[in-house]
Amino acid sequence: MTPKTDAPHASPTAAIHPALASALATKGYSQLTPVQLAMTNEEYGDADLLVSAQTGSGKTVAFGIAIAPTLLGDASCFDTAGAPLGLIIAPTRELAIQVKRELDWVYAETQIRIATCVGGMDIRNERRALDRGAHLVVGTPGRLRDHITRGALDLSAIRAVVLDEADEMLDLGFRDDLEFILGASPRERRTLLFSATVRHGIAELAKRVQTNAVRVATTAPTEQHADIDYQLMMVRRHEREHAIINTLLEADSKSALVFCHTREAVRHLTARLVNRGFSVVSLSGEMAQSERSNALQSMRDGRARVCVATDVAARGIDLPSLDLVVHADLPSNPETLLHRSGRTGRAGRKGICVLIVPENRRGAAQRVLALAKLTATLRAAPGIAEIEERYRRQILEAAASAALPEEAEAEFVAELLERAGPQRIAAAFLRQQLAAHPVPEDLLPLPPEALQSRGPARVPRSAEKHASPREPRGPDMEGGVWFTISLGRRHRADPKFLLPMICNAGGVTKRDVGAIRIDDTETRFEISGDKAGSFAHQIRQPGSVEKGIRIAPAGEVRATPRPAKPKFKPDSKPPRKPAAPDKGRGKPSKHKSGKPKRSG
Repeated sequence: MTPKTDAPHASPTAAIHPALASALATKGYSQLTPVQLAMTNEEYGDADLLVSAQTGSGKTVAFGIAIAPTLLGDASCFDTAGAPLGLIIAPTRELAIQVKRELDWVYAETQIRIATCVGGMDIRNERRALDRGAHLVVGTPGRLRDHITRGALDLSAIRAVVLDEADEMLDLGFRDDLEFILGASPRERRTLLFSATVRHGIAELAKRVQTNAVRVATTAPTEQHADIDYQLMMVRRHEREHAIINTLLEADSKSALVFCHTREAVRHLTARLVNRGFSVVSLSGEMAQSERSNALQSMRDGRARVCVATDVAARGIDLPSLDLVVHADLPSNPETLLHRSGRTGRAGRKGICVLIVPENRRGAAQRVLALAKLTATLRAAPGIAEIEERYRRQILEAAASAALPEEAEAEFVAELLERAGPQRIAAAFLRQQLAAHPVPEDLLPLPPEALQSRGPARVPRSAEKHASPREPRGPDMEGGVWFTISLGRRHRADPKFLLPMICNAGGVTKRDVGAIRIDDTETRFEISGDKAGSFAHQIRQPGSVEKGIRIAPAGEVRATPRPAKPKFKPDSKPPRKPAAPDKGRGKPSKHKSGKPKRSG
């Protein structure tokens, strides 16, 4: 690969094929995004390109501009369609369909014929479209490979191949399919690889499928997406869903996307939001393609305002009016954070990204942000007062901006004023408006220290990351308060599973737990003085610990003298009970009367 280059400083129409330039002008493209402008660089010629650009930066139009000279040459339109000249590979059905829709207008004046080959669609219709001929094919890796294997897709005339969202395709396990597809195309083709990040796997793939690729970076590696406002919203552990509801109410966004880790979490949160009066749809891997298409169309035409989705289900989707992304579950790595957040702030539009973070997960959230080289504003979740204040502003604006009565309405308006009076009419309008808004949730205020900045997070070394607590754990901390948990050596208690249990039960971190002293039937442990009060309050809440296990301040009389067996399994198995002595050994057997049985 040759050294990377930055975006050229050129006029927006420089080096754009004339047939595409007029289509862009018709669409109102007076200014190109950095990645689109980079693709107008005439110095690239027919070179292979490895392009890194942020998600939502206009990459589809960019590679449409880049491959036009390769596909069309000096011609203003395509000849009769036969074997495809170009191939676009995308990770998901939604992205492939979106790319096709975008390229339809970009190449509108070239008489192009574009065929799609994506999983979940009728393969027979796709085969008939390929038989009729296509200039360009857009598809997903698995379905493209299927068509090639069956002889329905002929790649012998391919001049240019584009791998869109290449990092996502590797994450989804499509490496073998990509290498098979590219192996079936001519070696002298032009290959353009677009990726949000160029990590080791992408660089290795580029070496295998490209020749002397030019590296094109349209943003600095450490530059934060300027169009996305990142917010770290601290909440109490049991108020996470309340915070999500209030965040959606405060933002009043036209379109919001809420991310969860699992399908079950998506189903649960969707049901909760529907019950609260939100217009909401969901996306998860178990849904049929028709259900996914209907959900996305509901978001695009405004029938639904909120979409709850898993990471995989939301890959590649484009919602033009999306201005809010909420991470209901904290992303596990920086790549996931960037891909999720990149659904908003696209093509020059502003967006907000909110991470809902329980107090005990603050350190993990800051580490993910640090690894992603992002800066977030620390804030508390919006409360009832803030949301109701926004409601009042909206109601006043709606009333003040209403048009004066028309001639046909004037008589009835006068009658209303005479019979009801302005105060009753205003009160009726106010109640009607408030009834149309979901009621916000009441959140307990966080302690002031929870919203204080702790400085940049330190990325942990692997040795620290995997370290496990030892027994005994640390010296007694100054000002610490002692508590007990009803598990001891007799229950195979060990700091390795006691420490997470203590932290989860009381909403504290490992740093807040001092010495751990394990006795026969119970364990004493120390909580830092500044956290002891909130810890004592939290452990009294129902469900804070497993049934049969009790945590209490040291010295408090135990309500249950004999705890139930915990549900977790210790590292080592408990000793077996001693076997009952064999009736035939040691003692002569007895009759039911208790007398020894005589032999013989």
